[in-house]
Amino acid sequence: MANSDVLQAIAGAATAAFPAVTASMAFGELTLTAPASDNLAVLTFLRDDAHCAFISIIDVCGVDNPSRELRFDVVYHLLSPTKNARVRLKVETDEATPVASAVEIFPGVLWFEREAYDLYGILFSGHPDLRRLLTDYGFEGYPLRKDFPMTGFVEVRWDDEVKRVVYEPVRLSQEFRNFDFMSPWEGTDYVLPGDEKAKPAGSA
Repeated sequence: MANSDVLQAIAGAATAAFPAVTASMAFGELTLTAPASDNLAVLTFLRDDAHCAFISIIDVCGVDNPSRELRFDVVYHLLSPTKNARVRLKVETDEATPVASAVEIFPGVLWFEREAYDLYGILFSGHPDLRRLLTDYGFEGYPLRKDFPMTGFVEVRWDDEVKRVVYEPVRLSQEFRNFDFMSPWEGTDYVLPGDEKAKPAGSA
């Protein structure tokens, strides 16, 4: 059976078992979208159903869409070695509504969910150890949110006088620069600083 046929069979089994689940195929990949309230039931089905057998979880990550009311996607990537297939499950949530932790179904998500919490602020109910994972102690904000400033809020340096690491507000030594990404051989449509002194082409 071709891989596309396998994925179509998996999509059919999942949508038949869960009417609220939608399936889409793009670039040869299957994506299932489910209500956040059904995430554990769908994950259990994908793991245990004979048509699926997704016994291995590869990753759990977040996606930020600030223009949406439910701004976050929680994305699960699963692998079925017996079917030689992969599936992506997406659920939506907001900043205040926790998504049920999948630790009891796939113990390997423990650090993945901590990472999503640390970088996006996505909450997971029932997680045994929902602490920050990658950012520093006392870090404020969630650095992968699209409204997080590119410069951050504080900078870290070693202070030789107090003999410890200190945190200070970010100070920019120069303003942000705008780049036009034009080829220097083709030239620009505007006059570069200093070029106004040059004689026009063809003048004596």
